[in-house]
Amino acid sequence: MTDAADLRRRTAALLAAHPPAATGRLEFLRARFDAGLAWVHFPEGLGGLDAPRSLQSVVDAELTAAGAPDNDPGRIGIGLGMAAPTILRFGSDEQRQRWLRPLWTGEEVWCQLFSEPGAGSDLAALATRAVRDEEGGWVVDGQKVWTSSAHLARWAILIARTDPSVPKHRGISYFVCDMTDPGVEVRPLRQITGEAEFNEVFLTGVRIPDAHRLGEIGEGWKVAQTTLMNERVAIGGSRIPREGGMIGVAAEDWRARPELRTHDLHQRLLSLWVEAEVARLTGERLRQQLTMGQPGPEGSGMKLAFARLAQEISGWEVEFLAEDGLTYDDWTMRRPDGVDFTGRDAGYRYLRAKGNSIEGGTSEVLLNIVAERVLGLPPEPRTDKDVAWKDLPR
Repeated sequence: MTDAADLRRRTAALLAAHPPAATGRLEFLRARFDAGLAWVHFPEGLGGLDAPRSLQSVVDAELTAAGAPDNDPGRIGIGLGMAAPTILRFGSDEQRQRWLRPLWTGEEVWCQLFSEPGAGSDLAALATRAVRDEEGGWVVDGQKVWTSSAHLARWAILIARTDPSVPKHRGISYFVCDMTDPGVEVRPLRQITGEAEFNEVFLTGVRIPDAHRLGEIGEGWKVAQTTLMNERVAIGGSRIPREGGMIGVAAEDWRARPELRTHDLHQRLLSLWVEAEVARLTGERLRQQLTMGQPGPEGSGMKLAFARLAQEISGWEVEFLAEDGLTYDDWTMRRPDGVDFTGRDAGYRYLRAKGNSIEGGTSEVLLNIVAERVLGLPPEPRTDKDVAWKDLPR
């Protein structure tokens, strides 16, 4: 059984064979993956050692202390947090071998083709079609929207309707789409921040081989649930230190600008600080639960808390800083690699936080999930549950 001492020995051996100062970044990351130190809870040969997930921090601490490069998780977060767990659970041996290593090293960026203009909160109502071709593959036509990293991605996790004659949740299949294939068009979506962090993706006659399907035909909703649960954990349950993240920025502002302090703002900051700390500790508990198996609906609660706190803290900061809170460094139209909530100014944080209650599942939908799956409350009436998708009014 792999324990902390064994992981330290393996990490030391990796560092001795590939000194970070004398080894190229990509070469080091590949060697780390092959040594099973990428995500230690994954199987051997797939970047892991079948070790407890909680021991990943042992490896990370040793490598950070040695100045080893990381895989830029902010840039490849969709691959790490959503695609990889889904491929591990539902992928074939060939699919795992092909996709997991370059995903983890960052050689291949991934995006998520789930939401559509008419199927965001009600994702199962999606209309993108995948039809069998003469060679046994699939031809996909449709439109996806709010796709992070589509302009950077080589691969996409995609859900499409393969059988419109059955109820909407049962006629969906799950695919991996090559974003470089003919028929894939990516267009930027400019946001309130001025940037085009998201995209809309048009799929016109895109051919996907059946070997790129994850899970059984018609069971894509089941596969997608794994992706969505991991997505919400990735968004709302990331590890941060005490007084880290946006509450840390707000506290720093408070200490640096005593002339702007008021009693009311002080009381609100204290309340937000306590809520942020409760959310942080809840996230730690959630990560401990993850070591015991797959993520559950609790991740939806964490994502809810993250969205609300981000918006309230950024609103407090803008109010506290007065006219300085309205400054915004750059309105230039750009297509960034990721989101930086703490490295930008208050104006950016305030605007960008507005999307937190939409992306990764709207807060309204997540409230339903928490009510039904965590609290056990009666579900909302669903009159379309047993109606074929083709017969639903649109």
